[in-house]
Amino acid sequence: MLYFEEVFMQTQAINSPSIWGYLQLMRPANIVTAWADILVGYAAAGGMSMIADVWLGNLTTYELTPLFWLLLATSGLYGGGVVFNDVFDLELDRVERPERPLPRGDVSLRAAIILGSGLLGIGILAALQVGIVSAVIAIAVAMAALIYDGFGKHHQWLGPLNMGLCRGGNLLLGISVIPIMLWERWFLVFIPIVYIAAVTAVSQGEVEGGKQSTGLLAIIFALLVVAGVLGLGTLDVYDWRYCFPFALLFAGLVLPPFIKATQDPAPITVQKAVKSGVLSLIVLDSAVAAGFAGWLYGLAVLSLLVLSRFLGNIFAIT
Repeated sequence: MLYFEEVFMQTQAINSPSIWGYLQLMRPANIVTAWADILVGYAAAGGMSMIADVWLGNLTTYELTPLFWLLLATSGLYGGGVVFNDVFDLELDRVERPERPLPRGDVSLRAAIILGSGLLGIGILAALQVGIVSAVIAIAVAMAALIYDGFGKHHQWLGPLNMGLCRGGNLLLGISVIPIMLWERWFLVFIPIVYIAAVTAVSQGEVEGGKQSTGLLAIIFALLVVAGVLGLGTLDVYDWRYCFPFALLFAGLVLPPFIKATQDPAPITVQKAVKSGVLSLIVLDSAVAAGFAGWLYGLAVLSLLVLSRFLGNIFAIT
């Protein structure tokens, strides 16, 4: 991966000294995890029936256009959110993380603000192509992200809840492809809210180290999420048998680093736990997606983990 990074940096040094910095600010690996949220919401809303009709030749690919718009929307919202994260943290990063693009001077503060604003705007406009409901949800997600960046993340309990709401809103954005289904599937937001709250709580110890009590709470939350995902089997449209192997994989990926961070809450251990937690969100999404739409769809969502891990070896995740 270092070779690819070196080649890319040499290329961009010739063409534009800022491209690499812009990409680092946007955290591409994290954006891929947001795609998984949309695909889960899409499946929960019954969007897979449209895909099946396309395969059977009953519809044209035009019917899938809303899904593509929502994937673009979440890319803009997530990318804009993480860019503003670095904008708000500039002075702190000068001390704690001078290797980041803004304190290092790869991207100017003004350029970062323009980039972040543009990405959030793209996210909202893309959602509007699906409908007013999707646009309203996109605006809410953008606002929640900005509140987290500027205020929420500095609070021990509000921060994790705030970030969880961002990811929950992202899942609702996927469901909004069929707006009426929001009334029937709204409760699904609690899955990403609880899980991301756990990951965010752990991430508060990335610089100075964490607390064993926080790590223990994160483990409890992760177990609750697994139980909740399997518990969705009470729904007529959800098959827990398709979900089970993906849920087992999720538990196997996320629990060991969480346990290790609890036993040894040093910064490096916490950072590894957070990275694993962020990437494992794709596995969690694949479990829910498989329950709603079958194991093949679950595997399709899980395949995003390969892309996200690849990008995670090139670009920072936390």
